[in-house]
Amino acid sequence: MKIQMMHVGELGTNCYLLEDEATRAAAIVDPGGAGDQVLAQARAQGMEVKLILLTHAHFDHTGGVAALHKALPEVPVYLHPADAALLGTQVFPAIGAPTVPYGEGDTLKLGELTLTVLHTPGHTPGGVCLLVGDALFTGDTLFQGSMGRTDFAGGSYEELMASLRRLGRLEGDFHVLPGHMGTTTLEAERRSNYYMQEAMG
Repeated sequence: MKIQMMHVGELGTNCYLLEDEATRAAAIVDPGGAGDQVLAQARAQGMEVKLILLTHAHFDHTGGVAALHKALPEVPVYLHPADAALLGTQVFPAIGAPTVPYGEGDTLKLGELTLTVLHTPGHTPGGVCLLVGDALFTGDTLFQGSMGRTDFAGGSYEELMASLRRLGRLEGDFHVLPGHMGTTTLEAERRSNYYMQEAMG
């Protein structure tokens, strides 16, 4: 498994290329902009993009979807239905591609890798985290030392606290790959993240 991070879009969102090195199959997680550049980087390294995965539907995580869908119309774009239902509104603009629903407990195959979907609402109603191997893609649910905002339409502080509690209670440690700021580990966040400590307390 190989993971590369790119900063894309006007807010510098963390977009990830997840590759199964055995088969060269790849997923693009949260293409918040520069869809053509993300695809070019994947292709330049010999990857074959099989999945486009959205942790939620805010524009800074979906801005590159339209360009990717134009270039890769056969590649499915996954989004939780609670967010998909809000597409076309001011906070959740249309993304220029149809979406495939995924949610709690679903698994996706990427070559020889298996991704598990965790529904983690609070930042948005359909926010998800994606667990694969020792990596946890957290979108805007969990950040290094912080958490996602809950004051946008559809946000809920109580739900995000429950989602952080759920993540904090996962067994073991994971590399946390958030939608903004730096990467971290789940154990580091258990020890030092005020919001996770509040959620688990």
